[in-house]
Amino acid sequence: MKTKQNFIIYFVFVSASILFLYLEQFTHIEFFLHLAAIPLEVLLAVFIVERMLAHREIKEKRKELMFIKSYLFRSELRSLFISNFTALKYPAIDFTTLKNASLEELIDIRKMAESIEYQSDEAVELVIMEYVEKKNIWQQFMERAINFNFEEIVEDMIYILHFIQDVKLFKERHPDKLFITAARNNTYLMKKMETVLHDGIQKFLDYAIELKLKQPDIFQELLEDYELCCQVKFGN
Repeated sequence: MKTKQNFIIYFVFVSASILFLYLEQFTHIEFFLHLAAIPLEVLLAVFIVERMLAHREIKEKRKELMFIKSYLFRSELRSLFISNFTALKYPAIDFTTLKNASLEELIDIRKMAESIEYQSDEAVELVIMEYVEKKNIWQQFMERAINFNFEEIVEDMIYILHFIQDVKLFKERHPDKLFITAARNNTYLMKKMETVLHDGIQKFLDYAIELKLKQPDIFQELLEDYELCCQVKFGN
């Protein structure tokens, strides 16, 4: 609807400018040239203002999304990320290290996380099942991303939900078997699993870096929550 209204406005201004140009050609009165320039100048101003407002809106939405992610990471998704990080063999990352890391150290850790290795199949399976249990959270996050018009996030959520469905179908047919075992015998499933689990680690670190830069207080609170939860859960 808004796009249609904008098109009508642009059409009216351009038509007015063309009309004044035609009148100048027909009457040879230069004043019409000045009149022809006015609609184009107004149109340019409108375009610039619209771009500025759109940029501001996107900035506000990204800020709001940051707070939504903070809520999700500190509540519904906390156990998932803790399982994923504690299952790592390389790089071995604990939340106390992340909490006390400088921005440069966080960036170095993120680079290390480009190559990920897990401790065991059983540890990986626990992470996979955390993803399945959080299906409704991924769906809700996808809906928010759709409302904010963040296509990249929507695509990520769809990919995760497809992976979850693959796991659920496998578990329905083979309730006593590990999904990771089947994935090792199927290149497509293995790629999907690694993409989802590895992205979980990498996206968390990306978000930690973003918070460290823009919201250091929230960064500290987030990592303190994770550190405390790990101490309670593992007694360290």
